[in-house]
Amino acid sequence: MNYVKSILLFTVIVALVGCGSKDKSNKKQPVYQDIPYMQDYAVKYYFDNKDAVPQKVSADRNGVIQVLASNKLFRASNGHFQYPGKLVLDENYTPMTDMTITDLIRYQDQFVYLTDKAVVSNAWAGKLLIKHEIPSANILCGGGDFDFMISDGKKISYLRNNEQLWSGQIEFGNIISIKYSKPNNMFLILGEKSLYSFSLESHSLTLLCTGDNLTCFEYLKKNEEIVLGTNNGFLIIDFNGNIKEENNKLPWNELTSVKEIDGKLWFGSTKGAFMLREDGKFNYYYGERWLPSNDVKQIVQGPNNSILILTNEGLGKIAFKEMTLEDKAMHFEKQVRERHIRYGINANVTPLKNHDLSTNVLRKADSDNLWTSMYLGSQLFRYLATGSEEAKQNCYESFEAMERLHNINDSTGLFGRTFERRGYQEFHNEYRTYVEDFWYPGYNNVTSWYHADEDWDWRGSASSDQTVGQIFAMTLIAEYIDDEAWKNRAVKILDDLMTYIVENDFCLVDYNGKPSLWGRWNPEYVNRFGTNMGDRKVCSSNMIGFLQSAYKHTGREIFKVKAYELMDEHKYLQNLTRPFSEIGPAPEDADNWSKMLSKEWNHSDDEMYFLTYWALYPYAFNDTLKTQYKAAIKDHWEWERPEKNQLWNFCYAMTGAEEFDLSESIWALKEWPLDMIQFAVQNSHRKDIKFIEKNFWGQTTSEVLPPDERPELKHNRSLFKLDAGDRGSELSAGDTFLLPYWMGRYLGVISEPKKD
Repeated sequence: MNYVKSILLFTVIVALVGCGSKDKSNKKQPVYQDIPYMQDYAVKYYFDNKDAVPQKVSADRNGVIQVLASNKLFRASNGHFQYPGKLVLDENYTPMTDMTITDLIRYQDQFVYLTDKAVVSNAWAGKLLIKHEIPSANILCGGGDFDFMISDGKKISYLRNNEQLWSGQIEFGNIISIKYSKPNNMFLILGEKSLYSFSLESHSLTLLCTGDNLTCFEYLKKNEEIVLGTNNGFLIIDFNGNIKEENNKLPWNELTSVKEIDGKLWFGSTKGAFMLREDGKFNYYYGERWLPSNDVKQIVQGPNNSILILTNEGLGKIAFKEMTLEDKAMHFEKQVRERHIRYGINANVTPLKNHDLSTNVLRKADSDNLWTSMYLGSQLFRYLATGSEEAKQNCYESFEAMERLHNINDSTGLFGRTFERRGYQEFHNEYRTYVEDFWYPGYNNVTSWYHADEDWDWRGSASSDQTVGQIFAMTLIAEYIDDEAWKNRAVKILDDLMTYIVENDFCLVDYNGKPSLWGRWNPEYVNRFGTNMGDRKVCSSNMIGFLQSAYKHTGREIFKVKAYELMDEHKYLQNLTRPFSEIGPAPEDADNWSKMLSKEWNHSDDEMYFLTYWALYPYAFNDTLKTQYKAAIKDHWEWERPEKNQLWNFCYAMTGAEEFDLSESIWALKEWPLDMIQFAVQNSHRKDIKFIEKNFWGQTTSEVLPPDERPELKHNRSLFKLDAGDRGSELSAGDTFLLPYWMGRYLGVISEPKKD
């Protein structure tokens, strides 16, 4: 949600496209010039007094933020990004603590208060004090020359110089809000069913329009128009009451506040806040990633290019900071190193108590190997793009963790999913009902955790996606690292792993002597599936990529022979080049295992495809195969384009493609939230998005939502998912943001920062 619209500057340059082969060719590809843009993030403040009822918020010329709640003043205290502050009783001015304050406004950049007795301020040496005769008044608006209008919802009083110059009331409904229009020299008065103007020349009320369920309004200075918020969208009218525009296609139509800030219209609602963009769409701020709660009371301009959003549980400050994409990447580099490294493993999810980062716990996960390989790749690409020794060291540490997944057991070629110190993992029977339809007898009487020695335990049952992680990481190290010793270690792992798989009939035989549940690529398994099933295609694509990389880096002929055998005799080339348009659910007469696997599109398969393309395309045995591979990769990319996934786009760019949706990739990187805590997210209620019938691929809306508005950030999840509950954890940026960003930098399609 970029508040200030940034312009994507593209220039076509001759770029060296990084691919695995040494014969890199010059390709003309678009390059994003990494100029600063405005990145949004939230700072939240919660009431220290849980019984406080919020009324108003404002900020003065000094950047001081005050919140009026339960007729007392509260002050924003000690809030920072991802570390919420508090709203504490403001005792700076002792006399204010004894007053019954009913409204708070910013007038000429200073705080002005309405009490049950007077309009007062501590600015201007405290000289502003205008007494009034409406003890229940709770609405205050300042005019052009220290004149004020107040109301209790029924009575209206116009005050100046300690005098009541006029009093009256409107005819239709209770008064909700009053605003001042300087060019027209008038006050605008909104009631529940009407809008009036009050002329300062004639001291007279004029009815501008009537309507039902009016809730808020704003005067637009530029166009001399008025926005009327309702419980079903908003209207824009002119000063004659003519309707210029109606809009009830909002993220949520029940509006509570509307405010024009720096030419942008901001709306508060009972389900979050949103800003109207120039393209007619909205940036949506919903959930605790942005706000203490979704019931918005008021929106005003805050200090230092921020937006203050008062909710029923506290204050959200949406801040905007000028950053380049590299600045953002370095923010995430710090996040990963501080909270997501466990024995060199990229600990992707860390549970938190009440979203408190100080309660971070490094948790082992079944996919530790895969997430670590992706983080390793990010650091290698960073090193290649910048020469950073820190990145190189990060890469080495992750490599050692992945190497240990092999060395922690005594079976050469077999690796584990993860490891932990002994005694911190319960060993139990891992019964899975879904394998009853297809697997070997007794599979469900297994425990996949093993004792490595007296100090360590490790998790077996590695899968196809974990194997992809090993191949991706070892291929990159073997190809690109500039240290022969480390390169040789990667080649040994690659050799051992692929020898183990080939010798076991293209299966990853687990520590119990039987193939792991997902580690099978042999023809009997792969071709048992119908030609329209995704497992047949992905297994074929992955295995050919594995064998090509092993042959390239070891020089052992067996890997090339086996690859050709699978392609020529077992249709693996035909399988991997089959168009995605032909992939779908298993037919009615298929077995239950096939039906289970193809009930819907498996987005983990996309991750396995695209990461392995770094071994499939560059290491093709000849140009004919390379052409076929590129066509297959392009077909896959075309299929995935609606997701606007920057990692898929850059993996496709690795082939030298000149059109790979660079602008969409930059959009995704910019819209990536700085806060990656998995708060509750909801979008299915929105009126501003176009829904479509859910398809096999999992798409439910006409276009994907920005990353900071949707619940899923992982590349192996459906990015069209709209809702998710509070998962109380923080995702690592190591595999999600850093891998595609540094890949783009290495490929040369993202420039180094251009801060000048």
